[in-house]
Amino acid sequence: MGIVNKRNAFVGWLVLKAGKRVAKKKAQEAVPSKRTGGAAAGALAAIGSALFFWRRKRGAAGGA
Repeated sequence: MGIVNKRNAFVGWLVLKAGKRVAKKKAQEAVPSKRTGGAAAGALAAIGSALFFWRRKRGAAGGA
């Protein structure tokens, strides 16, 4: 009996289908929703990066 046959191919296909479904579900759970603070985290990151570049730009102009 060979390793690659119809039964093993079908079992492998089922395992891949189930694995993809589980992976998608876990990925959706890992992403924060708007209710759990996803928007707040994005806004905080934007403000932090703006302050970082503003401080850096101001420091370069004052030092020259």
